[in-house]
Amino acid sequence: METHTLFHTIHQLSRQLTKQVNDTLQPFGLYSAQWAVLFVLKTKGQMSQSALCEYLAVEAPPMTRTIQRLAKQGYVGQTPGEDKRVKVIHLTEKAQQAYPEWERAVLSMNDRLLECVPEEQRAFMQSLLNEWLGKMKGDLHE
Repeated sequence: METHTLFHTIHQLSRQLTKQVNDTLQPFGLYSAQWAVLFVLKTKGQMSQSALCEYLAVEAPPMTRTIQRLAKQGYVGQTPGEDKRVKVIHLTEKAQQAYPEWERAVLSMNDRLLECVPEEQRAFMQSLLNEWLGKMKGDLHE
């Protein structure tokens, strides 16, 4: 298989998934980049802005803009870390209350997008993608 074709397909899939998330979250005034931050903070707890950047593989300027938008919407708060230059980002009570509704919408979208993929293939795909991503992240830190 030609690797250009494989990576082009992966890129196109990523763009389609982002579009689907944007369409799903549009009624809530959210976008996929914001959802990624909200999801990470909900599942992993508060994090420094630099840790969010590293985890999500996002440069600092777009992450700053995303966090500013979420703060303006009242969904995240920022507190200084032990080192005053570090900003720790956390979900607000408003976000905690709204999160289940956002999650239901995203889970419904996920189910719809995966309805034609058998469970065994989903499990294999999850395993393959986790392994590949882990290796890529490991290579980046070596």
